[in-house]
Amino acid sequence: MTAMATINWLFICGLAFCLGGVVVLSLMPLSSDCICPLSRGRSQSDADRSDLQPSVPQSEHKLAVLVPFRDHFEELLQFVPHMTKFLKRQGVEHKIFILNQVDRYRFNRASLINVGFRFTSAVYDYIAMHDVDLLPMNDALLYSYPSAAGPHHIAAPELHPKYHYETFVGGILLVRVEQFEKVNGMSNKYWGWGLEDDEFYVRIRDAGMRVTRPEGIKTGVNDTFKHIHNRYHRKRDTQKCFNQKEVTRKRDRETGLSTVKYKILKVHEMSIDGASITVLNILLECDEKETPWCDCSGNVAVASAVTT
Repeated sequence: MTAMATINWLFICGLAFCLGGVVVLSLMPLSSDCICPLSRGRSQSDADRSDLQPSVPQSEHKLAVLVPFRDHFEELLQFVPHMTKFLKRQGVEHKIFILNQVDRYRFNRASLINVGFRFTSAVYDYIAMHDVDLLPMNDALLYSYPSAAGPHHIAAPELHPKYHYETFVGGILLVRVEQFEKVNGMSNKYWGWGLEDDEFYVRIRDAGMRVTRPEGIKTGVNDTFKHIHNRYHRKRDTQKCFNQKEVTRKRDRETGLSTVKYKILKVHEMSIDGASITVLNILLECDEKETPWCDCSGNVAVASAVTT
């Protein structure tokens, strides 16, 4: 068994063991030759299968919930049933896509969202860029279609349990398809944890859009969301290497939706406590000359030194 096949198998086995048999797995790639983005006009045997379509067909617009993911099994078990029930109560037509990074590089939340967007944008009208460890607890937090003014930030600074600065747009952000395309998606330079949302805010601002936020919410930082990340059990990858700190503090005008490089190895359908999700096993590619900090282990240091 190859290393990559082992990673994929461990992901499936890990979920199955964690759930103790609650997960129902259906390992069905979209195509044996090429896994292509969803399309409204493809055959019933391919991307138009009912298990890839949004649930709760009541709303005018379809929402793709894009969840960047790696190893957070415990959080996933809470997230999927909670969000499915939460969005059904609002009548939001949606589908949850788990963007599972299976390559050897450091976690890249922004690139995973770019990949998820490219996979879903032909069928879905807007996306939720959603952290797996942040659960909305107040039903007044509406996941409805954002206004033309700009993206809608649900995890607003005055409501988020941890981040309270004015330009914060992380956690949960709703973005129309055309809005995400207008700013060329997110930067692909952010390997490791943090700052990709701050750069995305600058893209929104530079495009002449403004971020809207929930109004009239009666709860506050302690009871609007449930933050289920255990920082002692799972530490953030905040390491900085090479010239990462200098480069990622600047606006990226080079990379984005149009430049993300990846392969989708498999598309799996799963059910957690009766709530269905689609899991994309994503292999991101890194240009180690441009962003050597995609691996801070030292494995790319020699290659980088040769080219400087």
